Amino acid sequence: MTDAILRYAAFTDHPDGGNPAGVVLDASALDDARMQAIAAEVGYSETVFLRERADGEFDARYFSPQIEVPFCGHATIAGAVALAEQRGSGTLALHTRAGLVSVETQRRDSAITATLTSVPPHVEASLPADLLDQILARLGWNADELDPALPARVAYAGASHLIIAAATRERLAALDYDFAGLRDLMLAHDLTTVDLIWRESALRYHARNPFPVGGVVEDPATGAAAAAFGAYLRELRLVEPPARIAILQGEDMGRPSHLVVDIGAAGPIRVSGQAVRLA
Repeated sequence: MTDAILRYAAFTDHPDGGNPAGVVLDASALDDARMQAIAAEVGYSETVFLRERADGEFDARYFSPQIEVPFCGHATIAGAVALAEQRGSGTLALHTRAGLVSVETQRRDSAITATLTSVPPHVEASLPADLLDQILARLGWNADELDPALPARVAYAGASHLIIAAATRERLAALDYDFAGLRDLMLAHDLTTVDLIWRESALRYHARNPFPVGGVVEDPATGAAAAAFGAYLRELRLVEPPARIAILQGEDMGRPSHLVVDIGAAGPIRVSGQAVRLA
């Protein structure tokens, strides 16, 4: 199956940017152990495994090098673009462990853009006692380095992400954390990533996403976290829907990524981006 593993960078129009993802378009012959082994071999933060159903829809599974995750945005974008290149653009229905996710693809000139529509999101009203203090200690951050206008919350749009806002771009740039300590704490609270945010303006944000639970230090682009963040902004009334925001991620890793998030008045969040094939 090695030659059936495709590699794409998602949320970029250039192979040197975005978040790389493995894509297996026909995983019908693979069991869980083999999918996990392939994801570890590929080494990207996630690999998506697709199985076409009799009704033309798809089952989608997402494996990081160490664990399966219920949903992954950048691998969804990568898989949808890969399918569009082979079959033409249109709308896909993906049955994920988080629920049904639809993805629309459009070709403009030589570029294909994919837009995913998340499962119904939600935002927790408060954090478990002492969780923020414990997370900050493992990040090496202080409470006075946070933006008080964007309080920490856990948000979900297919996977759970702890959103923490830095007060300055410099604080966001200086990321050096306790990998094992943060991983263990996140596993205890069922967190997929920590979504570190800095607000440049009301509609433009910068993000970094530690992902130690998957065996990866950091994601250059995180579509699932972007969808969760869109729900967070709506729930806390930090935007006036309908709104479109831009999230810039991966810049501090040398893999700049651009995610577009559309926030409606209610319901799912839409996340868009391009993807390009890697050699």
